[in-house]
Amino acid sequence: MVMHFCQLSEKSQILSSCRLSDAVDYSNEHAGSHRVFQNRINNLKVDLKHAEIGGLELFQMCYGDRAAVLSHEREGLYHVHLVLKGLCSLKTGGEEHILAPGELLLINPDSLLDLTYSDNYEKLLVKIPARLVHEVCNENRWSYSGSMVRFAPLYRTAKQDSLIGLLDLVCQEADSSQSHLQVGGRYARLLISKLLSIPGSNIIHEPLSCASDSFERLEEFILNNIKQSICLEKLIELADMSAPALYELFKKHAGTTPMRFIRQRKLEAVYAHLSNPDSAVRSVTEAAIDYGFLHLGRFADNYKYAFGELPSETLRRTRAEANLIN
Repeated sequence: MVMHFCQLSEKSQILSSCRLSDAVDYSNEHAGSHRVFQNRINNLKVDLKHAEIGGLELFQMCYGDRAAVLSHEREGLYHVHLVLKGLCSLKTGGEEHILAPGELLLINPDSLLDLTYSDNYEKLLVKIPARLVHEVCNENRWSYSGSMVRFAPLYRTAKQDSLIGLLDLVCQEADSSQSHLQVGGRYARLLISKLLSIPGSNIIHEPLSCASDSFERLEEFILNNIKQSICLEKLIELADMSAPALYELFKKHAGTTPMRFIRQRKLEAVYAHLSNPDSAVRSVTEAAIDYGFLHLGRFADNYKYAFGELPSETLRRTRAEANLIN
């Protein structure tokens, strides 16, 4: 089984069919200290991709042949390790667990890992600075027991989980060469909030955070359905609250109304689309309609107010930059 999403594109390629030592050196420098052991070193085709978004770093790695990996403590860093292809054997506490595609590890800074990868194993690794984790906790007024935030359990099945869809969106946004900084930061914080909401962590979700949880669920729904027409009634149904309560929720967490919030996210999505040289945009009109903007004059005004330039100027700049590269 192979996962055909949650993957970085070729534009994030750092190493291709390289020596194992090159990939390990790069990973140790950028992802965290670890050691890799393989028997058939001469026949390896090690691949590595690397992208950044909102303070997070994404790594997609394929070691080619069967490999054993020992990972040391990573002070100040959390790792999320998603299996894309092959199998991963995790040894912890005297037990062995086998992870298949669509399953992941949530790795805390003080975790010592003993992993074995099957042939042609491939993974997506998300590196999360502890600083961002603490910022998200403070924003949501979450506290935690002990001296540090701890993801738990260490491994879990994520196959039918909306977390996979969110990781896919994060990969797509990270691959965009003109990703808007605010958009990237929002995706990063949403992903961290989702991870911290997994049952079993040491996070204490105080009663006051219920409203924050509701807002995060609505924001995730909006991002997952960004090209669809989302009405106020649908948000009321999802949040299970009255219209006045919904308006108060968005005012508190976004400083605006629900529909203006949706419009801004759609505008950000169009901006990312027009700024991506690989998106094959034929016209601004096509992009606007694709995201539900039918009044083109009003769309252009709102776009310029949000990003300081007309959508046609964004597209023109993207094409010019692509021509320079080619």
